[in-house]
Amino acid sequence: MLHISPFRQVLIVLTCMVGLALAVPNLFYDRVEHHNDAVAAIDNGLSNEALEADAALWPSFLPSGLVNLGLDLRGGAHLLAEVQVADVYASTMESMWPDVRDVLAAKRDDVGFVTREESEPDVLKVRISKPEGAEQALELVRGLARPVASLTGAGASNIVVSAEGAVLTISLSDAEKAATDERTLQQALEIIRRRIDAAGTREPSIQRQGADRILIQVPGAKSAQELKGWIGATAQLTFQPVVSRTSDPDAGVAATNEVLPSLDDPGTYYVLEKTPVVTGEELVDAQPSFDQNGRPAVNFRFNPTGARKFGDYTAENIGAPFAIVLDDEVISAPTIQSHIPGGSGIITGSFTVEESTNLAVLLRAGALPAELVFLEERTIGPELGQDSIDAGQMAALVGMAAVVVFMILSYGLFGVFANIALAINVGLIFGVLSLIGATLTLPGIAGIVLTIGMAVDANVLVYERIREELKTAKGPARAIELGYERALSAILDANITTLITAVILWIVGSGPVRGFATTLGLGILTSVFTAIFVTRLLIVWWFQRRRPKTIEV
Repeated sequence: MLHISPFRQVLIVLTCMVGLALAVPNLFYDRVEHHNDAVAAIDNGLSNEALEADAALWPSFLPSGLVNLGLDLRGGAHLLAEVQVADVYASTMESMWPDVRDVLAAKRDDVGFVTREESEPDVLKVRISKPEGAEQALELVRGLARPVASLTGAGASNIVVSAEGAVLTISLSDAEKAATDERTLQQALEIIRRRIDAAGTREPSIQRQGADRILIQVPGAKSAQELKGWIGATAQLTFQPVVSRTSDPDAGVAATNEVLPSLDDPGTYYVLEKTPVVTGEELVDAQPSFDQNGRPAVNFRFNPTGARKFGDYTAENIGAPFAIVLDDEVISAPTIQSHIPGGSGIITGSFTVEESTNLAVLLRAGALPAELVFLEERTIGPELGQDSIDAGQMAALVGMAAVVVFMILSYGLFGVFANIALAINVGLIFGVLSLIGATLTLPGIAGIVLTIGMAVDANVLVYERIREELKTAKGPARAIELGYERALSAILDANITTLITAVILWIVGSGPVRGFATTLGLGILTSVFTAIFVTRLLIVWWFQRRRPKTIEV
């Protein structure tokens, strides 16, 4: 007997209603988007009449999830950046110099005085005044070596040390360079992601490409230049002792010092010790604020380690100047007036409010471990994105219209049932995409169009099976029941194999391929649901109401 229990009928109807309700906000995209932005701003503590008005654009009791539009639909910016991993080698060697100097100075009677020699950025050369102590110096420096912190470099040392006369040469081992490259790329990916998230963008795509490149796509960004402004600055903050001031940028200085320009006073340069007292890596917070004169500034706070080093230095150097350096420019060089405990302070300079806010964002996100060189940059305007949306809508409508006409001509009233299920299927796809916050791209629209064509495959299998069963004169109710039962295995086989393909595409693919795989996979699940349950429910309702003696499929 053709029958579906009341409980299953209610469950099917509720599933369709929930899915379609989740899809409804996409019909009012701009209004709901403004509502969501306003609610997020109010939740973060901001409130004004404009935000309240935007928040009222959409009822709070209704679903407000939207399908995020990808770069090719919304417009935005595309960047391909190369991370200069060799910069990290140089900074590693720089940070190693104090340890090398101290361990050799402790054995001054054996190795003599220690001085640093000029060398390539990724190499540290040290001269000792007693050449006969070279072997002992070699052993002392090798004692600073550490195991490489990676699986591929297990058992290897992080440095290579050699001696030529009285000069020791220290460089990173190949295993350490490989591990450093991997760490640098992962750190750069995370920092770029945090900076872009802090800027309030939606669904950015940030992916590693090859050994040292990062692909960045941000829907909604006004231009590639704006995107570069968010992520391009390294935001390397250091606090360094001041040796002297000069007006000569080419002033000769010791190997342990460097000359950097003043940001606020053009023509003035500071001679600084290369080794910083504290770095931006030890910052735990940075917030835009105003100084005692009402000018924009940035408040900062160190972690316990940075706070201790900062406090000790200020206690021991009262009356001496020290420089606050941001990206190789001295933004301030105050004189230490007193001990500064607690690890907090303020950065002042010739900032605008926007600049102080951006600096705080950069400092909170952390410093990029190395410079980024942008190999490719592209801005996709919203007009081009709208053209893509219009083309995708047209393709979907044409495809759906063709399927609707075919099903009605082929199966009559049963074709109408299949078309109703098809419309519900498309709504369910958008409902699920909205629920999970997925990003829809142009290939994703192609996946939906393909799903529209595939969605009626299951109905075709069922209806053809019903035709076969009608020939045995078992009656229409029994024919319909057997049609669904005996077509089920073929339906599952066909859709499971396609679903496996979609899963593989999602796992091994990226960007547009994943967008296509997402909509294809979800479309398969919703089309099987609508074909097996929704069309069957519609047929049951019709059959129980009309009680036909014969049926035409």
